[in-house]
Amino acid sequence: MHPTRRILLTAATLLAVGTAPLAQAQVKWDMPTGYPIGNPHTVTLSLFAKDVDTATGGKLKITVHPNGSLFKAPEIMRAVESGQAQMGELLMSLLANQNPIYGLDSLPFLATGFDDAYRLWQAQRPVLERVLAKRGVKLLCAVAWPPQGIYAKRELKSGADMKGLKWRAYNPATTKIAQAVGAQPLTIQAAELSQALATGVVDSFMSSGATGVDSKVWESLTHFHTVDAWLPKNMLVVNQKDFDKLDKPTQDIVVKLSAEAEKKGWERMRGFTNESLDILRKNKMTVVTPSPQLMADMRKIGDEMLADWLKQAGPEGKEIIDAYRKSAPAKK
Repeated sequence: MHPTRRILLTAATLLAVGTAPLAQAQVKWDMPTGYPIGNPHTVTLSLFAKDVDTATGGKLKITVHPNGSLFKAPEIMRAVESGQAQMGELLMSLLANQNPIYGLDSLPFLATGFDDAYRLWQAQRPVLERVLAKRGVKLLCAVAWPPQGIYAKRELKSGADMKGLKWRAYNPATTKIAQAVGAQPLTIQAAELSQALATGVVDSFMSSGATGVDSKVWESLTHFHTVDAWLPKNMLVVNQKDFDKLDKPTQDIVVKLSAEAEKKGWERMRGFTNESLDILRKNKMTVVTPSPQLMADMRKIGDEMLADWLKQAGPEGKEIIDAYRKSAPAKK
């Protein structure tokens, strides 16, 4: 063999050997979510995926699939659990029918502001981690939505005014509220909300200012009542087996960056709360301070739902509520 040809072959062999481990080491994950690309939650996820790519030197690449494009919102947990998607983000309370622990943050007036909602999350997290671990799923982080208000075509002055409304429900809690006031609950996820409003399938719902902006609710409804009932959370989860396949440095990066994403996500949602209300006002929606009667009616429903939840959740539920109440700041 000609010496020059031998050198070229040797170089090619070394190059192939040198690059093979790199090609094998790169891991690609899919992350479905049910919300549009511009939603603050999805922004947090996109930045997290970018940070993971950078921190791992491209070894772990996460593709975010927004707006239910890969799996619809109710399908995401099952997709992660079964390994069809390596990780995913979903509204925690979507799973409340599977275990009441998931529905804690949709109990009206248990935690009504960001500070209380974060304390509730700290109390809930250890129990939720145990619940998810039994499903082969690892909890990475969770971020709250802005406080939940009531959208309608007119001002609602009491719970009685809600009777007969075609009410968009997105979890068991919103279904129970509809049943309590005599509204008609219709299960519709965020990705389908705009169409449901436009076609008159629903004429009212309880959600955040952020969801109202996402769905351009002003094209169909006129009033938003700031009852600040609760702050639901989206959680980011990963299939435990897929996580375990990562090398230790990459695992540490994912855990570290998910904690940072959680912190930034809460800050982003705090800022977006007033911003979203301003957007509603700019689009001619009436932002209503709720009447004392409406608040009293809603709080009564909340007390009843908490009592029912504690019965269903058993010792784990009591553990969370006790920890939450113990963490309350001392009254001055």
